[in-house]
Parts: sequence; C-alpha cells; structure tokens
Amino acid sequence: MLRYNGHEKIVSAGEENTTNNRMELTAVIKGLELIKEPCQVTISTDSQYVINAFSKGWLASWKKNGWKNAQKKPVKNKELWLALMELLEQHEVKWEWVRGHSGHPDNERVDQIARQEAEKFV
Repeated sequence: MLRYNGHEKIVSAGEENTTNNRMELTAVIKGLELIKEPCQVTISTDSQYVINAFSKGWLASWKKNGWKNAQKKPVKNKELWLALMELLEQHEVKWEWVRGHSGHPDNERVDQIARQEAEKFV
C-alpha cells in the first residue's frame, strides 16, 4: 500500500515456492520501485525480519562479514537485500514497525490481501 498526497495505491502479487521473509522483502522493494522520484518515505511493516535488519544492524554486519550471518552461513535472500539497499539510496527512509494482527487497519488490510495472493498458489 502506497500513499501520497491523498492518493492510495495497492499492489499485490505472489510467488510459487517462496517464504514469508522473501515476500516481505519483495513488498518493500516493489513499493519503492513504484516511487518516481527521490522523497521522504515511511515504511511501515510488521516484519521483524525486515525491521531488525536495520534497527539491530544485521544488514551492516552481513555486509562487513562478506554476506555471512552470525552463524557464519550465507545470508538468505542476499539478492533481495542488495536490491533493497540500492533503492534505499534514492530516498530518505524512516522505518516503522507495526505489530501484526493487532487491529492496525492498514496492516490488517494488506495482510488480508497477502493471504488472498498466497491462496492462489495452494
């Protein structure tokens, strides 16, 4: 869900044989790709995976350690993280974590849409 200047746009899609983490990352990437010019962006997500990569410095550590995680294993979804990092350079980004399934209207709405997309691949 993107909002700007009183306008709202919802984009949804799915993938076969994927994970929740990949789709959460993909949602952020696809949303940023739709922004036509550099601007201030607030990204709201219920994804601890995405938020912690920034708030807990995981992303910086992965880069520093040659894209290895704390267990010295290759970071999953590296290609998505790289794509996201490139897009983030274009904008001034503020991250906002929203607790999932807590009644937040926008989060509930996009969660329902995500579930509908996922059902297409069952």
